[in-house]
Amino acid sequence: MSSTAGAGEHSSSSRPGKEREEGADDSNRKVDDEGDLSLELYGAEAGWVEARTSCPHLPAMPAASADELARVPAPDSQCSRCHHPSENWLCLICKDVLCSRFINKHMLYHYQETGHCIALSFSDLSVWCFACDSYLDAQSILELRPVYEVAHLLKFGERPPFRSLEVLDLSSGQNGGSSSSS
Repeated sequence: MSSTAGAGEHSSSSRPGKEREEGADDSNRKVDDEGDLSLELYGAEAGWVEARTSCPHLPAMPAASADELARVPAPDSQCSRCHHPSENWLCLICKDVLCSRFINKHMLYHYQETGHCIALSFSDLSVWCFACDSYLDAQSILELRPVYEVAHLLKFGERPPFRSLEVLDLSSGQNGGSSSSS
């Protein structure tokens, strides 16, 4: 028997949105004004993922020349190994298209076999570094912007809405002292 009520039903011991997760750590719980115990989630527990704004593995990527960017395949490309049509990733080192760990794990195997650790998801255009085990912020990492822009153009037919670098500097607490005036 499940510990949570079915869709549209309320459990007899809790109100909607107040269900207790089994095995959850009590340090994230608080008692609300009505005396009910609720679960407060922070960071990754709440589904929030903080993308890295730097990565030591970026030098492995080829320079973003016109020839290199022309090698970016269409976002609907199939996995080069199993030909699965979706959930595919683009290796940003060799431009091979391989399926995700939720399909046949070909991108993961590619990383393990070759050491090519940086990949772009054709599903949501997120960038992942396998070596760092983390998402990378394509908005703030200048080396990722060109390939991200090409992938966005191919997927949506328009340029991505990049945040300005000055806003990125302010949000990360970094001083944008090297900006030029025009």
